[in-house]
Amino acid sequence: MRYIPGVPSHSDDWSTRHSVLTTARRTAALINALADDRPDPAEVADVLRAYGETGPIELTARDVAGMRAAAALLRHVFATEHADDAAAALNRLLREHAGPLRLTSHDGSTPWHPHLDHDDDAPWDEWLLASSCMALTVLLWDRQRPPGGMCASPSCRNVFIAQGSGPERRYCSRRCATRERVAAHRRSRSAERSSDVT
Repeated sequence: MRYIPGVPSHSDDWSTRHSVLTTARRTAALINALADDRPDPAEVADVLRAYGETGPIELTARDVAGMRAAAALLRHVFATEHADDAAAALNRLLREHAGPLRLTSHDGSTPWHPHLDHDDDAPWDEWLLASSCMALTVLLWDRQRPPGGMCASPSCRNVFIAQGSGPERRYCSRRCATRERVAAHRRSRSAERSSDVT
């Protein structure tokens, strides 16, 4: 299994693997993995395993297509800039795609935890929407702001989870932030040289 940033290294601790923040980060990682026109089922399964899914994960092309549609719906939450808009997007998804809140232990194989999908054997797309909505809802409730954002780099389509109390995050990674800073610096230098010539 490959390393995925943001995933706790002590991934066999059940409560850490299934925390609200880890679930929200898994949502962002899946949205990003499913953004390609033809996501590789093996790569999507790797993301699921990295974020704590156990047992054999055999995703079909149909499973991935359903998850891709779910990810497109969830992307709307990340595109919002205000808590009110994020709440409206989440309320719509909860109303249209989630079942009633219930507790499950997956027949005693896990500690009790909440689910919003219709049953323990729900299809992957239903599970992704329901579990993601729950985590993103809790983050919005806790912080009173959108739970994440979309990378401000025009060359990147990634989403990310916003956390902490520092300045508002604009990029999905340091790499994107650095690339945009370098590009802005080059544009500025080029503009200075152009004005010196005229």
